[in-house]
Amino acid sequence: MTTSLTGKHNMEFLQWDCLDVARWIESLGFPQYKACFTENLINGRKLIHVNCNTLPRLGIRNFEDMQVISARVRELLGITGTPWSHSIADPQRETMVLFLEAKSRTGERADALTYEQFLRDMRQ
Repeated sequence: MTTSLTGKHNMEFLQWDCLDVARWIESLGFPQYKACFTENLINGRKLIHVNCNTLPRLGIRNFEDMQVISARVRELLGITGTPWSHSIADPQRETMVLFLEAKSRTGERADALTYEQFLRDMRQ
């Protein structure tokens, strides 16, 4: 069952195992990187932390490929902004990014956390 956030975005990827992530990477046109993700045990929750900074540590060093993969991860996560789109003096991050960081953890609390509950907690 997928968790609806805003009615148009779901969190299905949070349930992905390493093989699901590898299949997704292959579907993006990067079959050569499947092993990078499986060998590093990147599941759906860990995919949240994948970006141009972390991809070289996974063994992906082609800059153009890194840009595409990072953009597709942000798209999958429903993150519209890029890390460099805000001022260093104003380190505000999107609510969705903060929510996904909370969901990336393991345990009953993270599993049960909904976007709506997260928003309520932030307001308090």
